This record gives sequence, C-alpha cells and structure tokens, in this order.
Amino acid sequence: MVIGLILFPVLMAAIAFAIPWARARVLLLPITGVVHLALTVATWWRPDLAQGTDWLALDALGRIVLLLISVVFMLCSIYAVGYLGYRRGRSSRIFCGCMLVMLGMMSLVAWSHHLGLMWVGIEATTLSAAPLIYFNKTARSIEATWKYLLVGSVGIALALLGSFFLAYASLHAGMQATLDLDDLLRNAPTLSTPWLHAAFVLLLVGYGTKMGLAPMHTWKPDAYGEAPGMVGAMLAGGVTSCAFLAILRVYQVCAAAGPPHAHYAGRMLVFMGLVSMAIAGIFMVGQRDFKRMLAYSSVEHMGILILGIGLGASAPAAGPGSLALRGATFGALLHLVNNGLAKGVMFLSAGNIHRAYDSKSTDEVRGAMRRLPVSGSLFLIGFIAVTGSPPFGPFISEFTILNSALGGGRYLVSAIFLLLLLVVFIGMGATVLAVVQGSDSGHGKGPQARLGGYRDDFLTTAPILLFMACVLMLGVYIPEPLRATLEEAARLLEVRE
Repeated sequence: MVIGLILFPVLMAAIAFAIPWARARVLLLPITGVVHLALTVATWWRPDLAQGTDWLALDALGRIVLLLISVVFMLCSIYAVGYLGYRRGRSSRIFCGCMLVMLGMMSLVAWSHHLGLMWVGIEATTLSAAPLIYFNKTARSIEATWKYLLVGSVGIALALLGSFFLAYASLHAGMQATLDLDDLLRNAPTLSTPWLHAAFVLLLVGYGTKMGLAPMHTWKPDAYGEAPGMVGAMLAGGVTSCAFLAILRVYQVCAAAGPPHAHYAGRMLVFMGLVSMAIAGIFMVGQRDFKRMLAYSSVEHMGILILGIGLGASAPAAGPGSLALRGATFGALLHLVNNGLAKGVMFLSAGNIHRAYDSKSTDEVRGAMRRLPVSGSLFLIGFIAVTGSPPFGPFISEFTILNSALGGGRYLVSAIFLLLLLVVFIGMGATVLAVVQGSDSGHGKGPQARLGGYRDDFLTTAPILLFMACVLMLGVYIPEPLRATLEEAARLLEVRE
C-alpha cells in the first residue's frame, strides 16, 4: 500500500512528462486523484494495510493528513480539467507533472516515521510546487516563486540543522544518534535537555516557515496571490498540513520526554499561535487584493493550529483543567481538516472570480455574485465558514479550542483569541463583501475580462460545491471513523509522565 500511495503519483508524473497529448495528460490528474483516494480510504478501513517498514508507517496523525491531502488533490484535479481548458495556450506538461509529484511527496511525508526522510519529502514538495506558482509566467509570478524558494530554503536549512541537533541529543546522552521516530520516542526521557530544546526551536522556526507561521510567513502573500487558485488550495490545504505534521512529530518527542519539555514547547507554541493570528489580522484590515487576503487567512489558521497544540501541551498532569486543555489538541487536529477543506472553497472560487475580471483588486472587482452567481455565492459562504461561523466545520473546531482554554483556566489567552477572531472577521469581511456585493463593475484589465468571456461551468464549480458540502457536514456531523482517528491522534500527543 505504501508503494502505491507514494510511487503511483510519481509514476503518473513521469507519464505526464512523457506523453505528447495535452488532453490525455490533463486527464491523468483526476485518474490519479481517484485511485489515490481509493487507496487512502482502504488504509482507513483496513488498518493492516497501513503497516509499512521501520521508516514508513501510517499512524493516526499520518492517516489524517493523508486523507486531507488526498481529498484536496482529488477535487482540485477535477477543477484542473476545466481550468486548463481555459489555458490551452499554455503547456500543461510541467503543471500536470509537478502536481502529481507534489501528491507523491506529500504522501511520503504522511507515511514518514524517520525525521530525515520527512525532511526530504517536505523539501521535494517545495521544489515541485515552485513551477506551479510560476505557471502564469508574469513578472510578479516569477518574483513570488523566487521569494517562495529563497525563504523556504532558509526554513528548510534551519529544519535540517534542528534535525541534526535532535540526533545529537541522543548521542550526547550516550546513545546512538538516530532520527527514527520510534527510537526517539522510546528514548525521549533520556535525551539531552539543552540539545532537545534547541532542536525544537530550530525545527519550529524551520517547519514554521514552510507552514507560513508569522513572522516567517513573508513568502505566503506573494505565492498565494500569484499562483492559480487550485495551486493555492494545494498549498493551503496540503503543503502547510505536511509542515504542521512535521512540527507535531517533533512535539511528540518533547511530550514523550516529560512535562517540563512539553510545557517548554507549549509556551512557545501558544505565543507563536497568537502572534500569527495578530499579524494576519493587522494585514487583513484594509486589504484590497482578495487573493493576498486568503494568504493572511492561512497565516491566521496556522496560528490557530499551533495555539491548539500549545494549549494541549500546557495541560497539567492532574487537576480540574487537565482534561479540558487536552481537548484543545483534538480541536486543533479537527481544525486541520476543516481549514484544508474550507480553503478549497475560498481559493477555487477566488480563482474563478479572478479569471472573470482579470483582476484581484477590490477597486476593479465588484458584483461578483451577479457575474458569477455560483462562484460569487460560494466565495461569500466560504468566508462565513472559514471565519468560524456556525453551522460549518471551522466553528466546531475553533469552539472546541476556545472551550478547552476556558475550561483549563486560560482566560487571558481565550480573550486574546476571541479578540483576534473578531479582527479577522471584520477585516476579511470588508474585502469579501466589496468583491461580491453591488452591481457588476464591468471592470478588468485583460481582454477576457472586457469580453466577459468566463462564466461558471460544471468542472470549475462542482469541486467547490463538494468542498463546501464537506465543510458543512463536519459542522453538523463528524463521521465516527474520523472522530475515532482524531481521538487516537490526540492521544499520541499526550504528555507522558
């Protein structure tokens, strides 16, 4: 199973690079997406299929991330058929090949139980995403690509250094140096404290850069603003989820090392989470570029994920607030899924609006619900969902984190959390309402916009509707297999006494 989930997309990428027929090449994307999702679901129903090797195994954390990236890719691949139909003037060879390589490397990250192998997978994901950001081949897209590569290279270098520090933490304690996750968890209580803490800081900053945590988020507004909508959805729902998983693996080691190490990590995570939310809220206020707005929304939600894990890490060993704060870990993992699906709604609908107006500025985009009734309406509903309003999934996960913080006595953190959610809602709402409301401006810079050439069609709206249906379902009902896996994953992150 592990071979199929990792190597099958890479094999299909090789075919996409080789075949000369553009239409057949594009169809490889949904074919691969369906097969990958089927194999992923099989690992959920047949746990024995998730058994791999010492370095490749699928635990509950990996299953959650693998399912998320598989669903996001499958729906984006359907959208890609319609999108590339509008871009027949551009070669799809590199686009299709890199999308497939990205899927294979994200699957590798989900399966990895060796931190060195995980580092390789995340770096390969970064390299395969760069040509996708440059797909439009404009001056701003090449600038965004270079910024993505340069900032990401600094982050991945710090993550590599942190990995070396973690291996040395075991060597310094008199054991054999290792990056095997199972060995690190087993020997965690004996690891050298200074080297373990230094490794956590470097790995948090390194993988936090790939995740887009503030203040290491500087690549995100440019990359998300210039990449095609489906690439933005893959970055926000897939690549950042893999980077978050890498941070969770390092935190696992700290949690296994004992309460002092987990609390050290937890304080840092809570601080970084609130900083990310604050910076995102500041830059959302008055934002006129609605695709850059989505980048700052992603920065905010990465902060929420880190905040939830940090609250769980700060849970005392016993006491009335212990169980409550541990519930924040469950909320953060649920929010990982909700955010990835909700971002699919926002990025794909924003991509359709951008195509219709040939502009991303609220100065030129008005009345999107009139020109694009489906995409414009879904962009508005997606905003309501992604800002944590009922009855959608993000409301449940954000409320779970807030309720856990209040139950654990973290009143100041709860107050700041609520305040920042309000700032984001107001700032994001002003931009979204400016885009969707009013009469059709008829503005736009390009010939397609002036001719009104793009209108909603099945292939570019059906995936958004499916994303929206998933987000709504998770706000009303969490399927039992998903709930059980989330609870199992939360237990993996519990602090060991």
